[in-house]
Amino acid sequence: MGMGNTGAAANELIAGRYRLQEVVHHEVGCVCWYGEDIEYARPRLLTQTPLPPGPTEHRDGPTAARIQHASQVMGVRCPGAVAGVIDVVEESGSLWTVVEWIDGMPLGEFLDQYGPLDHARAARIGLDVLGVLESAHGAGLVHGELSPGQVFVRDHGGVVLAGYGLAGAAPWARIGAPAYASPEQARGESYGSPADLWALGALLYTMTEGRPPFRDRGRPEATLRAIVRLPLRSPRHAGPLARITQGLLRKDPAERLTAPVVRDALVRIVNEDPAAEASLPPSRPSAHRVLSVARGRQNLGRVALIGTAVAAVVAVTMTALAATGDGSRDDDVSASDATASRPGPVLPTGDGNGTEASTPPSDPPSPTVSRTASASPSASPTSSPSSSSPSPSSGKLPADFRVFTAPEGFAVALPKGWHRLGTKRAEDGSYRVVFGADGDPRELAVTYSTRVGSDPVAVWRDTVEPSLSKESGYDRLGAIRATTYQGRKAADMEWVDESEGTRVRTFGRGFLIGGGEGFSIRWATPAADYEDAGNQRALKAFLATFRGLPD
Repeated sequence: MGMGNTGAAANELIAGRYRLQEVVHHEVGCVCWYGEDIEYARPRLLTQTPLPPGPTEHRDGPTAARIQHASQVMGVRCPGAVAGVIDVVEESGSLWTVVEWIDGMPLGEFLDQYGPLDHARAARIGLDVLGVLESAHGAGLVHGELSPGQVFVRDHGGVVLAGYGLAGAAPWARIGAPAYASPEQARGESYGSPADLWALGALLYTMTEGRPPFRDRGRPEATLRAIVRLPLRSPRHAGPLARITQGLLRKDPAERLTAPVVRDALVRIVNEDPAAEASLPPSRPSAHRVLSVARGRQNLGRVALIGTAVAAVVAVTMTALAATGDGSRDDDVSASDATASRPGPVLPTGDGNGTEASTPPSDPPSPTVSRTASASPSASPTSSPSSSSPSPSSGKLPADFRVFTAPEGFAVALPKGWHRLGTKRAEDGSYRVVFGADGDPRELAVTYSTRVGSDPVAVWRDTVEPSLSKESGYDRLGAIRATTYQGRKAADMEWVDESEGTRVRTFGRGFLIGGGEGFSIRWATPAADYEDAGNQRALKAFLATFRGLPD
């Protein structure tokens, strides 16, 4: 059960009309793309929902009709607050929902950029979401798929909800984000409007705590079991929202707070009324008591990400990139380097460690081609990535980060105090640079390769993982997931293993840059600390600010 490899990539044409441009958000069972309607030269958003294998008859027709009907009803009831559906098509095993351009970004990415919100801002967003839900429930429509990927925070205020009508398109309880499923959905039971209120509570929790109430455990079935069985972790940063959130996240749908009660409380918080909780029931119910980076148009024919210092977590991707093989932790490089998952000694570099700047370099270009001086020339990529992908020049670096520009031909933001720990190079021009700080168990490794396979997922699966599986305590976390990164074909893999008695968790992302070349970025921390806010913030900064520099 799960999404698997969707197979879509940037520049691919869907239904002969919609050209994919960039992944904007990625959840367990759906991918949201920015794209272009080439028929009308208009920007669009496309949600890709992988469908289960088997005959397509009697499946896509009702689903498409349901999505179109929900869009029409909600367009009348909530104009401007629900994504207008333009087209619904099935192609290559996926359902594609095409909606109008939204001048904002998914809530998940919004939180990636700005971090957890204060209770008043979270209440404002929650109130906007609740308004749409109440209107839909009044028309007998249940969303059933509400998650940070389906809520778009608009550039000039307000929200837009997407995903109406998607529920039921796949056999599991949750298409997009199992961590936001209600207990009744997780059990496979019928559900109604209380499931949407649960999801609203999960959104409020995420906005203030920086994590969902029940974390994603890599496999949908494991996440859903946790929602059913585990107690809720009490919110610590929600302030007056805490009791609202807890009331909405009651496992019995009959005991959840009702929409009118939640609305009154949220209005009080938005108005900074200290008595915001006055009308709320106790947080523990009695036995008988029945919850952009602005994205913009660069022109009518092109949809692209505006530069930011935070990448969407979403879309998790890695391609195994060839480099030298000497027992280092760069397991995402090639067959020759996939012999060990623990770091070995690295060669000292002496001078030439690169430059660090407290302010970003001026407008570094996207990573079209990046080589060492000794690398043999190779073909340029057939197409260049979006020039407005996240870049160090966006000026939105975390305060304790600064951009490191390496003489090898790349730049990336690093925490202050971090430096190059070592470098390894191969005769073909491939190299790996490892960054860290003295006494810090975490490491960032950047690998450049002149030999990259054409299928990132296959390289992880067939070349890297067989070697990793021989390492002590190795365990892959979730599926190997394909997407794009900075407009390039890419894939991610995460795993844990052991180093000197310590469990280490590694996130690897790699991407192709054309001409048989590519980069990988690998982030490794003690497994127990991987989900700490500081570590997640560091990973987002690395992915958002990495740039290959021109020759």
